[in-house]
This record gives sequence, C-alpha cells and structure tokens, in this order.
Amino acid sequence: MRSILVYADRGAGMHARLDTALSLARVTGGHVTVLVDTPVARYVAMDPMGGSYVASDALKQALADDDANAAALEEHLQRGDVPFDVIRSEAEPVEALARAARLADLVIVSRSSGLAGEVALVARAPVLVLTEDNPITFPLSSACVAWDGGDEAALALRNAVPLLAGCGSVQVLTVKEKPGGFPATEALRYLSRHGITADLEELTRRGSTEETLAAGVSRAGGQLLVMGAYGHSRVREFLFGGVTQYFLDDAAGPALMLTH
Repeated sequence: MRSILVYADRGAGMHARLDTALSLARVTGGHVTVLVDTPVARYVAMDPMGGSYVASDALKQALADDDANAAALEEHLQRGDVPFDVIRSEAEPVEALARAARLADLVIVSRSSGLAGEVALVARAPVLVLTEDNPITFPLSSACVAWDGGDEAALALRNAVPLLAGCGSVQVLTVKEKPGGFPATEALRYLSRHGITADLEELTRRGSTEETLAAGVSRAGGQLLVMGAYGHSRVREFLFGGVTQYFLDDAAGPALMLTH
C-alpha cells in the first residue's frame, strides 16, 4: 500500500495511528498523508427566527489549535524517513475522509473516534481501525481473515494482501452457516499465489456468529482481523448492528481492516 491516509485529531489514539501508518509505509515503500480536520459547520448556530450566526471566537481558536497540530505533526514527520504530506480540511470528518480517500490505498482511524463504520460505508478504500493505545507493527506476527464466501469477504481479502505480506501466521476463519459463495479453500489458494501461507479453521457456531468468530480470533492471537463490512445487508447492519458493529464496539479487540 503506497498511499496511506491517517485521520489526525488531538485525541489519545493519534500516536497509535501515526506509528502504524509509518510502519506500514516503511515495508511497502509508501507515502503517508495526514488529514487535520476542523469541521467549521459545528460553529454555526441557528436562532429561533431562522437566522444563523457563527461562534467566531470559538472557531478562530479551533482553527488555530488545529493549525498548530498540523505544524507539530509536520515537524515530527520531517525528522523521519517516510515521505508524507499534511493536509487540512474544514468539512465534517466522514466527508473529509471520504474526499481525501479517493486515491488512498488505506484509511487509518481509531475505534474511539466513532467514525469507522460510516467511513467504511462511504470511502472507496479499506479502513484500518485501531484501538487507542495499540499501534501495530509490520510485518505482523499473527492475523485472521473472516470468511463467509461472500463478495465483501473476497474484496476484503484482496485489499488485505499488502498487510498480510510477511505475516508469521495467517488463519482463515469461517463459521459454516450459509450455502453458496466461494469456498474457504479458494481463499487459501488466492493467498498462496501472493506468497502468503494460511491455515483454515472451520468454527462450530457457539452463541452468535460474532461471538464464535471472536473466540477463534482470540485463540489464534490475531493482531488484525480482516473482514468485509455489511456482509448480510449493508444498510441493515449499519443501522442495527451485527458482526461488524460487534467488533467495532470491542475496545479490547484486535485491529480491524474493513472493506465494503
């Protein structure tokens, strides 16, 4: 992955996101783009008569704080060995990320931002979701792939190949519950063509699909779980939850790579 987009706020997860992006860029020869966003619409209020006004002092302070954040990030990155750029936006975060991701190979966000589900739905790039204090270093030591034979799982697998390269252990996990689709053995064959050796584990369902899958990831010690988002019904799962939401809500879970 040569074009890596990182969402940069002033939250606690920023260091994990940036360290992960830099590690991936080093092994892929990639470029890191850091997006610092100030959503100015949040500083515009409507009055009861239908007019509007801008909280100008608060907006000026927010812009100044984010400009300082962008400058500090640029100074930090200039001391490193990875090509980069720092870009600014004044849109809402999901819109800003979707725009910036048009030519990105990967978008990196934190679980705590609450953005991951929406970004995965609208961005035309896979989304890597990290816990706040847990950067991942490439090549990985252990990764898991959630496989249900559907188109979303196949797309996620193809997008994940650069993340899985050199990984010490790759487990393809499947919970047998629906007919049809590509067999899991095809996923193994596909990975082998890219020089990635993977093992298959067919999981016996115990509880929900997501609980069964989580138990398999835990046994494998997976640092990363690759999965297709919104596999049953994108809109339904986005609105009401499901396997994707289960892992997004698991603050102690592995990093996720989501593709829809």
